[in-house]
Amino acid sequence: MSGSEELLREGGPVSSGSAALDDILAGGFAANHIHLVEGAPGAGKTTLGLQFLREGAGKGESCLYITLSESRNELLHVAGTHGWNLDGIDIFELVPPELSLDPEREQSIVYASDLELGETVQMVMAEVNRLAPARIVFDSLSEIRLLAQGSLRYRRQVLALKHFFAQRDCTALFLDDLTEQIDDLSLHSLAHGVVRLEQIAVPYGAERRRLRVYKMRGRAFLGGFHDFTIRTGGMQIFPRLVATSHPDDGRPQRYADSGIAELDDMVGGGLDYGTTTLIIGPSGSGKSTLALQWVYAALQRGEKALFVSFDETRRVFERRAAGLGMDVRDHMADGQLSFRQVDPAELSPGEFSAIIREHVEREACVVVIDSLSGYQHAMPEEQHMLLQMHEIVTYLNQQGVLSFLILAQAGMVGHMQSPVDITYLSDNVILLRFFEAHGEIRRALSVLKKRTGRHESTIRELSIGKGGVTVGPRLEGFRGVLTGVPVYEGEGSRLARTGEPR
Repeated sequence: MSGSEELLREGGPVSSGSAALDDILAGGFAANHIHLVEGAPGAGKTTLGLQFLREGAGKGESCLYITLSESRNELLHVAGTHGWNLDGIDIFELVPPELSLDPEREQSIVYASDLELGETVQMVMAEVNRLAPARIVFDSLSEIRLLAQGSLRYRRQVLALKHFFAQRDCTALFLDDLTEQIDDLSLHSLAHGVVRLEQIAVPYGAERRRLRVYKMRGRAFLGGFHDFTIRTGGMQIFPRLVATSHPDDGRPQRYADSGIAELDDMVGGGLDYGTTTLIIGPSGSGKSTLALQWVYAALQRGEKALFVSFDETRRVFERRAAGLGMDVRDHMADGQLSFRQVDPAELSPGEFSAIIREHVEREACVVVIDSLSGYQHAMPEEQHMLLQMHEIVTYLNQQGVLSFLILAQAGMVGHMQSPVDITYLSDNVILLRFFEAHGEIRRALSVLKKRTGRHESTIRELSIGKGGVTVGPRLEGFRGVLTGVPVYEGEGSRLARTGEPR
């Protein structure tokens, strides 16, 4: 017996048809064992089952789909919506003959409700003996439960199927739609592995789908909930991001300049790669523009960047950048800069993490998330959002990425509040404020924190115009700038020149 055959016989991994799910399951389903895939109707069990069989058929394995709840035509329709064909997959259906219009298949179709449970199970066993499949999907256990009319008989029949499939070296998925959630009918103790699919309705926006592996004997699987979507082509699963599974990249320490000498002086000569910078301030104070300045400088150095925006469209972003003298359209066209506009009503937290991981793996050196206020709508539970942001920030830092988090404060002047406190996760904190002088609204810039080194403690004026971003000298003669209600007590000669469009 070869090493691979021995591994399969001992329960080695069998691919699920999804690389992401294989990662979650630490390799895939266990060979020659049964696994329970449970979820309410519409959760995606059939799609998962078909992907599992198509993976086997693509490897030349014999595959069998046993259906007591859906007809062949329904299965073909599901496959067709994903652009799949089911070549190499045998379908054995136990449905009423009147559902079929093909006279050639009448002899192979049986009306399950007219049969005793024992007869139904015997027919399944006979078909398995005839085809000798390596992979089986049994859809669904709810029909067996109804025929059994009792928990003891039901459990015995499922146990008989389990041993029968194992003796014939079959890896089987049993689908259960959870129409009757009764504790004494639970199959968790019989199954080698249990995967539950959930579909959750949210107050506004698209429904959220997620899966959880309840058990997988002998495997260090990735626990917790993992978001997924069902799109053309099948299930797209987004494993939960665990920063500790992505160790430090080991790159030497290096600094990123912004292209503005005065701004670099304020942050101690530049920002460190592998750190996270929080830019905080009221709406319109220049937070996104300041982050864009560092992105544009990175692009000029030939580096790749990702700009994730919850707040503005691609068209507005391009026009705004061009108006500041930072035309990024060519960089976007050649893929050096990726701009991802996301809709918080449609985006799940897992998909958001997957977007970031995808671009970091493509060697993005700078990542901007604009803004956390928009992302909070996609994940309204503040505590869970902070936990996920902790994983994302740690992951980015360990990969040597220079990351920026934009956070808008409530209010324009005076007392302002932040919707979420994420300063403790940030290595650097830059604060923007409005102030009034000589009948004009101006912007003030200060660096409150730099964890990896020195920074200026001064407050400088920030100007934004056609020439881009300008950082002026330190503000003198002001009192109360950071409170949001400053008082000007000095001379105007120290202020930046006005007149440029803002």
